[in-house]
Amino acid sequence: MASIFTKIINGEIPCYKIAEDSRYFAFLDIQPLVEGHTLVVPKQEVDYIYDLDDETLAGLHVFAKKVAKGIESVVPCKRIAVSVIGLEVPHAHVHLIPLNAMKDVNFSNTKLQLSKERMQELAAKIAEAVIL
Repeated sequence: MASIFTKIINGEIPCYKIAEDSRYFAFLDIQPLVEGHTLVVPKQEVDYIYDLDDETLAGLHVFAKKVAKGIESVVPCKRIAVSVIGLEVPHAHVHLIPLNAMKDVNFSNTKLQLSKERMQELAAKIAEAVIL
């Protein structure tokens, strides 16, 4: 059965898309730790990130770097944190999280509840800033 991320990539589930190329896809996390929290996934559905072949893994990080630069230009932050965690979705992914303090990447923090309009605004601005 396809993962929720594959369903998002295939357009079966809506998302706030940031960027896409033939191999990778980036979209806003709908339960963000901070504004601009983005997920980057390979289109190839592989459960564990270190089961990706070397070329796909390297490409994922290069694609994520381009997305991170876009986030940085839109969301005020000191850096973009990168995190690979989670067991809840069996599809390799990285979290890009705008960082101003270490507490910003604490996944036990209460998640933000942003309006649909704010999510659309963030997605559009970040998407415009991403240079693929």
